Parts: sequence; structure tokens; C-alpha cells
Amino acid sequence: MITTLKILLAVLLLTCLAEMPYGYYQFVRFAGLVGFAVLAYDLFQTEEKRMAIVYVCLALLFQPFIKVALGRTIWNIVDVVVTILLLLTVFIGRKRARVSD
Repeated sequence: MITTLKILLAVLLLTCLAEMPYGYYQFVRFAGLVGFAVLAYDLFQTEEKRMAIVYVCLALLFQPFIKVALGRTIWNIVDVVVTILLLLTVFIGRKRARVSD
């Protein structure tokens, strides 16, 4: 489920690079808040505090209640960097699972 959530968030963030209606960006901010909060909670449960703190910061960055005005270009960069981070954690997690088997 966590892997699916990471991939879903990555797809949502990459879609933000296209011209979308404003409501879509609001949806992504809310989905980002919830998704990153779930990821943070999961990592706090597994004692991986550093990465959990990163996800808490991302949840706060994407939260829809108090807008963080970065401008479209900066948001696009943030979206790409966060997407890369999410996908790296998916592939690193799979690699670790194979090594431990």
C-alpha cells in the first residue's frame, strides 16, 4: 500500500507540470497533505525518524490551508524533486527487500 501511495503521489505531482485547472492543484495539495502524513506516520512506526521528518515537512509544504506562494517555476521544480525522491524510495525499498530475502 505504501508503494502504491508513493507512485500515486509521484504521478499527481508530475501531472502538475501540465496546464491544469486550478481545482486540480488544490486537489494535489490536499492529496499531498494526506499522503505525506500517512507516509510520515508509517515511518514513525518503523523507527525511521529522519525520513519521517522529511515527509512531515512535505505535508506542511503541500497543505492547502495556508498557501505557500513559490511561483509556478519553483513549484514545478519542487514537484520534480519530490517525484524523484518518492520513486527512489520505492526502488530502494524493493532493492532492500530483495537483499534481505
